[in-house]
Amino acid sequence: MKRKTNQSDKIDALYCRLSRDDEQEGVSGSIKNQQAILEKYAKENGFNNPRVFIDDGWSGVTFARPAFTEIMELAEQGLIRTLIVKDHSRLGRNRLIVGQLMEEEFDRLGIRYIAIMDNIDTAKGISDLVPMQDLFNEWHAKNTSQKVRNVFRSKGMSGQPLTTNPPYGYLKDPESQKHDVRWIIDEPAAEVVRRIFKLCIDGFGPTQIAKKLKADHVLTPTEHWHSIGRKCSHLPEVPCAWNAAGVADILLRQEYCGDTINFRSTTKSFKNKTKIERPEEEWQVFPDTHPAIIDRETFALVQELRSHRRRPTRTGHVSMFSGLLYCADCGSKLYYSNGSAKRHISPNFFCSSFRKETSNCTAHYIREKAIYDLVLETMQRVFRCVQLFEDPFITRQRKQFGIEQKRDRNVKKRAFEKAKSRVKEIDVLIQRLYEDNVKGKLSDERYATLSSSLETEQKELKARLPEIEADLNRQADQEEGLQRFVSKAKQITNLKELTPELVHEFIEKIVVHAPKYLDGNRFQLVDIYFYGVGIIKELVPEEMEAKFQKALKQEKSA
Repeated sequence: MKRKTNQSDKIDALYCRLSRDDEQEGVSGSIKNQQAILEKYAKENGFNNPRVFIDDGWSGVTFARPAFTEIMELAEQGLIRTLIVKDHSRLGRNRLIVGQLMEEEFDRLGIRYIAIMDNIDTAKGISDLVPMQDLFNEWHAKNTSQKVRNVFRSKGMSGQPLTTNPPYGYLKDPESQKHDVRWIIDEPAAEVVRRIFKLCIDGFGPTQIAKKLKADHVLTPTEHWHSIGRKCSHLPEVPCAWNAAGVADILLRQEYCGDTINFRSTTKSFKNKTKIERPEEEWQVFPDTHPAIIDRETFALVQELRSHRRRPTRTGHVSMFSGLLYCADCGSKLYYSNGSAKRHISPNFFCSSFRKETSNCTAHYIREKAIYDLVLETMQRVFRCVQLFEDPFITRQRKQFGIEQKRDRNVKKRAFEKAKSRVKEIDVLIQRLYEDNVKGKLSDERYATLSSSLETEQKELKARLPEIEADLNRQADQEEGLQRFVSKAKQITNLKELTPELVHEFIEKIVVHAPKYLDGNRFQLVDIYFYGVGIIKELVPEEMEAKFQKALKQEKSA
């Protein structure tokens, strides 16, 4: 509600606005210069109750600016008599909103509007050229926005980080230049980041991690930044109030591997600054641009764990196998239950599809202890086999993959290159046939027959190329995964117990079959898939003995 105010008490608002883009205009567009011009004009023209309002760093296409909002709130109370700007573009660069203000709102609120440099004064009426000027002002904003986007994209494609501030765990290198921004590790924060990743691998979810950090009085990112003097938002009312969303965001940041990730998001338009997340395939990733806090294997492992989103039971316990067990019959994940001490039921897993509807599948019930013992025993045997019989192990796994000798891979590679070359050659041959036909050296009938045959051959080759390439890539991935598995397995000696980190580093999935009964005894088949190698076909005792004797003879002869 407007309150009655004497004209002499009303404010003559002197409004200054400068966006980051307008800073390119130089001194003439600066806030201080605007203020000086407005104050001089107010004094010389009898505006005896001036008050300066400043929006520094605000775009003209948005009107949710603090100072301008304050002016309009005061106007609704009947406290604004005049609104004076240096030039019309300071009011704004959105022609629809500016037009509405000029033609409706200022009149309704009893505000006299003056744009000094553009000779606009609503007390003298509005010129028909003003709407055209609003259009030009908007075009300017659009063009400037496009230029900024182009500069922004050029910077982003060069590998420079586009974020204004580094993520939690990093600081800007004080010795880096504006055109060459570098990050250094902020060790106290980095230690917290490492702890968060370790807790995730140990089986804790974001909510549980947040509770642990809060209980240990660990400063939140905002509190940490404030403690080291970095400008940031207001401190939270509750100290050390970590939340699950903040923890989850840290666990997703690939920057901790040492990579710069640009173009994660964009905006709808130069008018609508609503943030839009880009799909991951549109991101630009620049590896190893700054020191890593988390190694790549740890990061990849955490992403795998997060994809399963393991939830704790009511007691807060999370099994290290949660998210890894699958039903062999329906493909559903196995649900984890803590069991019941009163009813003498051990912690166990059973088919989630069966849990929802018993007619969908069978329980595939298996105790957690049985899985633990089986996985531990299998890993002990496999690691021992790798360490003692590395070459035979690799040979057997290659056969399991269906990978032939390296010579066969080279044959396939040569076939692929030959097929690609032939596709290009056929284009040249068809072109020559066409020229011979035009020159009369080749009859139309003969040209049609030869070109049709070549086109058929080319079509078949083009259809085969993706298959050959996919086969080559698959073999390359399998070979790389096998070598990586062997390298890691050789480092594990004297394995006596399992840890969540170890399980999720090596185990891709565990497939549980339905139990079978024979002579009153219960049997259950379980398939363990290792990362990079799948189900491992271990050497049988006879093979081990033969390899051992061979190695023994070689050692004696040496």
